[in-house]
Amino acid sequence: MKISIGSYLVILVCVVALPILSLVIFLLIQLESNARDALERSATREARSLAAAVSPILQEMATTVRLVATAPELESGDLESFHKRTQAALRASSMFVLLVERDGRQLLNTRVPFGTELDEMSNPADLKSDQDSKRLEVSEVFLEKTSGKRIFNVTLPLPETASAPGRTLIITKNSDEFNTLITTAGLPADWFAAVLDQFGSVVASSNLPASAQAALSIHFSPAARNRSEGVIYQHFGGSDDILGFARPFRSNWITIVGGPIETAQVSLRQTWQWLIVGCFVLLGCALIGAYLIGKQLSTSTKGIAVMAEDVGNGHVAAPISSSIREFDMVAKALSDASFDRSQAEDHIRLILHELAHRTKNMLTVVQAIIRQTARRSETVAEFQKALETRVSGIAHSIDLLTAEKWAGVPIRRLMETHLSTFIESPDQLEMRGEDFPLAPDAVQNLGLVLHELSTNAVKYGAFSTKAGKVTIDWETLRCAGDEPRFRLTWTESGGPPVAPADRRGFGSEVIERHASAAFGGKVDMGYPETGFVWSIVAPAQAFGNVANAGTGLAKAKDGGC
Repeated sequence: MKISIGSYLVILVCVVALPILSLVIFLLIQLESNARDALERSATREARSLAAAVSPILQEMATTVRLVATAPELESGDLESFHKRTQAALRASSMFVLLVERDGRQLLNTRVPFGTELDEMSNPADLKSDQDSKRLEVSEVFLEKTSGKRIFNVTLPLPETASAPGRTLIITKNSDEFNTLITTAGLPADWFAAVLDQFGSVVASSNLPASAQAALSIHFSPAARNRSEGVIYQHFGGSDDILGFARPFRSNWITIVGGPIETAQVSLRQTWQWLIVGCFVLLGCALIGAYLIGKQLSTSTKGIAVMAEDVGNGHVAAPISSSIREFDMVAKALSDASFDRSQAEDHIRLILHELAHRTKNMLTVVQAIIRQTARRSETVAEFQKALETRVSGIAHSIDLLTAEKWAGVPIRRLMETHLSTFIESPDQLEMRGEDFPLAPDAVQNLGLVLHELSTNAVKYGAFSTKAGKVTIDWETLRCAGDEPRFRLTWTESGGPPVAPADRRGFGSEVIERHASAAFGGKVDMGYPETGFVWSIVAPAQAFGNVANAGTGLAKAKDGGC
């Protein structure tokens, strides 16, 4: 299945983004875990701090009860004096002293004057357990009948004597005095603080919801209290709460500080939300960006594909414009390539047309060569040999034109190619004149003429001896009021004496009639004692670009024009 560039970019964004999102989520989980640990430490620390505030009160009561127990009046049994002295001593405090019998009957209570009729104490069951323990104990909170207030006791069983068997000295205090010690200032919103007795009853509290009181009694019952401090989690009234607890001085009481986890982690929750929202927003922006970039790439790619298709169909493709520099470079390269290809195809078509035209002309020349050679050959062997040499000359010209892509051949190169097979040493050939490119037609026709002149020179003229030499010179003749003309002269020297032939063969036809007709000029032949001379004067344009072939203004006076 093939998918678009945009789809690949979207997949790439997802592949890159998903690990980042996973890392962010992992870090958030770690952050939440660390925040939870910090929250537990904070709750425990606050509970420990509250316990430290409660402990001095209990310690003070314990110290006081021990001190009162040493009163001489108590030891002598003078309870009235003991009552009076103790009441005076504790007048400035909020503590009161009780002395009770084993059965719970109150002997005195400094809350009321001595001699006031007193009822049985409000918690006789706890009194029995305190007496059995033989040590100082802190009681639970209960409602006292005498004062009608919620109080708690610090009890100290007295040593048994014959006159006072099983008596217990008690220091009591109102529980509402702890309210001044408990505060939620500095705690997270909706958090509370409380002091519980050994049975889970609330001694004092601050900001404690009613729904939490029953649950606290269950969690901090005697069976549940097996640690001095720590943290528990509880579900109160629709929220998950964290509770830190600690124990005050030498008691089974417990201090509680805690509340909803959510309110304590508001900033963390907000961080969670912002990070998650931010991640998804960034992912969305990345996906949109990938889609837009993919769309731009797709549009540019389609434009390049259309250009390539135009190039394939042989059309000139106009370059597209995109916002991507590399695509513009490719588009320009394709456009240039299509233009170059179009020009090359036009050039090839021109060459093919020219080749077809020249092939027809060549075939015509070959046919003429065959007819003339056959007419003047007495044997088949003679015909074959003559035909091979003449067709070979034409082949040399074609090879030169092919090498130059039919754009013309330098005149010196044409002469060297055709005459190299006839001379024995370079000294036998001298060329005079400025080099210039011959036109394709001139290459074939002049090549055929040079081949026939060389053949005749080998048979009868300068090339038949080692001392013979051929000089070829050419020049442009510029005549006033007339078009430039071109003159080429073939001069032989150092060979045997020459004379006009008795019989005109095909070679004579080529160097005279064919040359004159092919170039539209005049051919002259001479036979002086020094050697054979052949020349042609024809329009310069028949030979090609002869602008640099030299001028013959001085010759023009000789009638060269």
